[in-house]
Amino acid sequence: MPHSKPHIRSISIDQLILVMAELRSKKGCPWDREQTHSSLKKYLMEECAELMDAIDDKNPEEICEELGDLLMQIVFHSQIAEENKEFTFEDVARGITEKMIRRHPHVFGDGKAENSGEVIELWEVIKKQEKKERNKDRKSLMDGIPRHLPALSRAHEMQRKAAKVGFDWSNSQQIIEKIEEETGELKKAIAEGDEKSVNEEIGDLIFSAVNLARFRKGTSAEEILACTIQKFERRFRYIEEKLASAGKSPENTSPGEMDGLWDEAKKNGL
Repeated sequence: MPHSKPHIRSISIDQLILVMAELRSKKGCPWDREQTHSSLKKYLMEECAELMDAIDDKNPEEICEELGDLLMQIVFHSQIAEENKEFTFEDVARGITEKMIRRHPHVFGDGKAENSGEVIELWEVIKKQEKKERNKDRKSLMDGIPRHLPALSRAHEMQRKAAKVGFDWSNSQQIIEKIEEETGELKKAIAEGDEKSVNEEIGDLIFSAVNLARFRKGTSAEEILACTIQKFERRFRYIEEKLASAGKSPENTSPGEMDGLWDEAKKNGL
């Protein structure tokens, strides 16, 4: 390899693995012993969410802590697998190390990639070759998109993959017209009182909005909606603070008064 070997730090990892093995042992923790891959899924999602919050907050200490919590989940799953004689943490680490080296021939081999765009193209070629070697050629472009992605992100990925083979809009105006069409269909479904159709049309409307966000490049509906949620939270907290200073609460305040405070929050740049 052209690069020098990084400093190996294994003692802390070994200790963590030993701690998890002890927690899962007969003399360990009843709760830890009861856990399975499936029961831990919700905690894995929570840890990822908390890590992303820490990253957004630009808090190094919290990022470090949340990375530790996430690493613990990986060790937890690996311990369960080892007990089932499936794989070990070492297998996990070895597998990802080999994959990273294999997919970066421009760093660890004689491949060439001068910019990030070329890196992505090279990455895709290598991934396809790996799938062929494992006889796991996908029957659909939609295969491989994680089912547990948040719905907005999954919609984005589906649209992105379809766009790669030409199934896409020509310009943003076409998508805006589609959004207007879906809005009209939603209004009709509401007027007719067809609850099933209302839900379907809301879904179609959201899907179209995701398409517009994706088409604009460099943005995603997930990120855009996250910013809007943060904005809503800032403004609502402003309402709560203003009401509290007047000895009131949202529960005993009229919608009109809260609307006025909302507009005030907007004017203040929140």
